Amino acid sequence: MKVIPIRGIAADVGGCDETTGEVRRLALPLARREFLRGSGILMGTIAAGSALAALAPSPVWAVELKVLSKNEGAALMKLGRTLYPHKKLPDAVYALLAKDLDADAADGKTAQMLRDGIAGLDKATGGFAKAGDARRLAAVKAIEGTPFFKAVRGKCITSLYNNDMAYKVFGYPGSAWEKGGYITRGFQDLKWLPAPPLNASPKPWLG
Repeated sequence: MKVIPIRGIAADVGGCDETTGEVRRLALPLARREFLRGSGILMGTIAAGSALAALAPSPVWAVELKVLSKNEGAALMKLGRTLYPHKKLPDAVYALLAKDLDADAADGKTAQMLRDGIAGLDKATGGFAKAGDARRLAAVKAIEGTPFFKAVRGKCITSLYNNDMAYKVFGYPGSAWEKGGYITRGFQDLKWLPAPPLNASPKPWLG
């Protein structure tokens, strides 16, 4: 079975074609499963027919963790989904959060903080990764404000949203400043409300 090692996607901020504004097909190398030899391996599939299916060269993805275990990675994925619950985002995107936190865990103190935080969530829920939504939410609310909570929530901002997969799901067309901004390419593309009268929306001054 071939898998997609998505170890580098989160750090790539140049995934959009700066000429057309379109999100390029993910250039992910294929590797056989035996080459993934980290401390833990997170694996899953991308649903056929989804927004990401056309971007990925394979429906199967994998993330290699070098410090954290598979169970710890799975718990961090669920924590990310509890903090930022997007039904349209596949698990592959939340796996990027676990991957980035695993990279931070190269520092021993950070690794211990993450493990202690995950252990606390597991104790409160009887197994955080497999607990129901309500139980997970209650456990997360109970640790709000802790260093563990802040570290994971802060990492979510970049890991979940600064990658090609999220761009595709949310319909982000890429940077616009070098093309003159959005005023002539998307600013008036509102589809879910009736068009305003012309006197309420005068033509922009373009210089």
